[in-house]
Amino acid sequence: MKNKNILQIVLQVVLGVVIVILSYLLYDSLMQPIRFNSDVKYRKEFVIQRLKDIRDLEIAYKDVYGSFTGSFDTLILFYKQDSLKIIKQVGSWDDSIAVANKQVYTDTLRIAVKDSLFRQVKGFNIDSIRFVPFVGEQFHLESVMYQSISNVAIPLFEAAVHNDVFLKGLDRQSVVNLNDEDKNMNKYPGLKVGSVTQPNNNTGNWE
Repeated sequence: MKNKNILQIVLQVVLGVVIVILSYLLYDSLMQPIRFNSDVKYRKEFVIQRLKDIRDLEIAYKDVYGSFTGSFDTLILFYKQDSLKIIKQVGSWDDSIAVANKQVYTDTLRIAVKDSLFRQVKGFNIDSIRFVPFVGEQFHLESVMYQSISNVAIPLFEAAVHNDVFLKGLDRQSVVNLNDEDKNMNKYPGLKVGSVTQPNNNTGNWE
């Protein structure tokens, strides 16, 4: 009788442990998609901001040189050493008296790129602009001269990062599922700004 009671106690303990383990596994399976979506959202915020910075720098570069660049080295050097042309208007062309007295005119100034872009961004580091946050790999950057239907050359650029890259380290099957969802919707499986296949006004695919 004593041995039977001991056996019952052991079985109850084992059953209790099994119930706890199964409960945890069920809870974890329910929480996994929630954690994954939260991690994706968190990473996206940083990656999108980096892509916006690349876009701002590319647009400034185009304003100076008339085309975009597919080189991060060129962009970084442009930021560190180049300048932007600023046209300042003195007076108003609607003021006929000032115009008659030649008191209305424009003046061209030069301002260093680094003194114009990202000045308000705390801790901004231009040398990090090529790297994807959290994983340290580089963004894909490309530029082309696109020939329009009317045979006009249009400068285009594209900066992109695949889901496999910026979500590295997260649940692999969830990333694969996300890739499949994007492809089924004919979307790029990742984040990108601009396009080298057709003009899109340098829009990000999150916008």
